[in-house]
Amino acid sequence: MSPELKETFKDSGAAVRAAPSPPAPAALAAKVRTLAPSMTRSMQRVAEAVAGDPAGCAALTVTGLAARTGTSEATVVRTSRLLGYPGYRDLRLALAALAAQQATGSAPAVTADIAVDDTLPDVVAKLAQEEQQCLADTAAGLDVTQLEAAVGALAAARRIDVYGIGASNLVGQDLVQKLLRIGLIAHAHSDPHLAVTNAVQMRAGDVALAITHSGRTTDVIEPLRVAFDHGATTIAITGRPDGDIASYADHILTTSTARESELRPAAMSSRTSQLLVVDCLFVGVAQRTYETAAPALSASYEALAHRHSPRAPTR
Repeated sequence: MSPELKETFKDSGAAVRAAPSPPAPAALAAKVRTLAPSMTRSMQRVAEAVAGDPAGCAALTVTGLAARTGTSEATVVRTSRLLGYPGYRDLRLALAALAAQQATGSAPAVTADIAVDDTLPDVVAKLAQEEQQCLADTAAGLDVTQLEAAVGALAAARRIDVYGIGASNLVGQDLVQKLLRIGLIAHAHSDPHLAVTNAVQMRAGDVALAITHSGRTTDVIEPLRVAFDHGATTIAITGRPDGDIASYADHILTTSTARESELRPAAMSSRTSQLLVVDCLFVGVAQRTYETAAPALSASYEALAHRHSPRAPTR
């Protein structure tokens, strides 16, 4: 698709991204954890109320929930939409479903932050619990329609460029080395200048994928914008689907994150969910391209087999 034609459809594409399928009830708590830090304090009160007491809030009208949280009806509606629901009525239905699920099962465990004086066994237990929750939240909130579209674009791509900085770059490199092993042409860029100069060469049939938890990393947004403007299909893996990165992404894959603390910065928690999304993309692409992917994987295993063989003892 030419840049001009892509620009013609930009508004309609943005409308599709702005109104994704409402998240499943189980994903509501995950959405609150992910988006709460970016909300206003009044919206946070609404989000925390519906996540903390879905049964009670499901019984309230929009006026009742506004009164309970000390906010306005408009704030309740805005919060509903930010959480992925067209309006408060849809959120109430999700809350009722979530309350029913909780009535038949146990609520997820909540662990304390890692402390300086924690023992290593405590650290292991807390990290394991946090990462399990992060993975569950990401899986529950992942838009499968967007994932399928991203997989299809990658599987058919002439060339794939991946942009990421810091920990996100490590995740990007992980994806690229997997794609290379099934015969796709992929490159991971951590140098922002090199990323932009390569993005200028992107065309229709190419795919540019950006990874940024905040959705505001300029060094990642800029090359994605350039690739978008040149007609490439663009994908964003981000914890902030409402961030600046969304303006230049044809497909958005949302990640969750565990609670940040002094000893667990965002780079650690975001990496876990990003790796899950990357693995989902890779497996999906490998399935779509199995006839060529399987022989390519076998060839790469054979090429490296001698490096894994036991060596004869030296004298």
